[in-house]
Amino acid sequence: MPTERSAVAAWALILLVTGTTSVAFELLGLPSAVLFGALLGGMAHALTSPTALRVPPFAFRVGQALIGVTIGSLVSLSALTGMGSDLLPILVVTVGTVAISLLAGRVLAVRDDVSHVTGAFAMIAGGASGVVAIARELGADDRVVTVVQYLRVLVVLMVMPVVTAVVFHPEHGVGRFDQGGAPFGTDLVYVAIALVGGLLVAGAVPVTTAALLGPLAVAAALSSTGWLGTPAVPLVLQWTAYVLIGVQVGLRFTRASLASIARMLPVVLVVIVSMIGLTAAMGAALAWLTDRRPHGLSCDDARRPLRRPGDGRRQRLGRDLRDGGPALPAAGDPDVHTVAGSTPSSSSRLTTARVRRR
Repeated sequence: MPTERSAVAAWALILLVTGTTSVAFELLGLPSAVLFGALLGGMAHALTSPTALRVPPFAFRVGQALIGVTIGSLVSLSALTGMGSDLLPILVVTVGTVAISLLAGRVLAVRDDVSHVTGAFAMIAGGASGVVAIARELGADDRVVTVVQYLRVLVVLMVMPVVTAVVFHPEHGVGRFDQGGAPFGTDLVYVAIALVGGLLVAGAVPVTTAALLGPLAVAAALSSTGWLGTPAVPLVLQWTAYVLIGVQVGLRFTRASLASIARMLPVVLVVIVSMIGLTAAMGAALAWLTDRRPHGLSCDDARRPLRRPGDGRRQRLGRDLRDGGPALPAAGDPDVHTVAGSTPSSSSRLTTARVRRR
């Protein structure tokens, strides 16, 4: 039977479960380990006690803003400008991927317990952490969205290594991991400017999701200008954002909602597998349409994913944004199949322009 507990005891339980499960998930190499852990931390209290708790609204907005800054920090102007003549097929494949996602959402919404907007947010490909952060504000059930989004990411993680090895036969050891980037102090300045500036923009713009989109836009602009070098969001601030978002969603779970989500999982798995197959076909088409190398490069050079200074340090950051997000996904992300990198060959096409300028 659920038992009453004090607010102090409730938060202590949440933090204990969040910390323990986050460490365990991180050791297992799961994506968004802290967000998963925080989700379970909130659920641990919500499902065992009637004591009402919630994350303060301002704290939740800060969590949204930090996720926006994290996504914006991944924007690379050189990658965007390097698309060149590949821009049209990339846009076509992106629109096609969104259409497939919306169709999958409509199929899921056939169930009486899933609304059309919830189905759309649950099945939209890419940007899982950002989607979860804004789902409720746009009328979706963020509990269903969270479970389905990260179930899809887990399926991709299990399937893609096998598919890559069997279908593409990639060479091993040809990538490079570059350390570097802005100093920690510069990272903090970058976050402060993007966070404060983005929230000011959000306050002036009457858009529901402005708390995430405002900081994202400011962060992306700063990253593109190179004014502060190649800054990134410190991991402790990323984790703070994921805890605030994950706990808030977890606290909204009830035993009835958990049972309802469990009943829909077989249908969800079928839809997810079908969607992955279709988006993989889109990625294969993109790889074929953009299959060329710049003059003067060897085959190994063309296959090797290149990163600007500091991107190596962001590789771990990308593990918590494995859906690619609104920014371009990095090579190796398990959710890259959703936009422009479902095959090893296509992901390298977006980076070859950097070689030309060198």
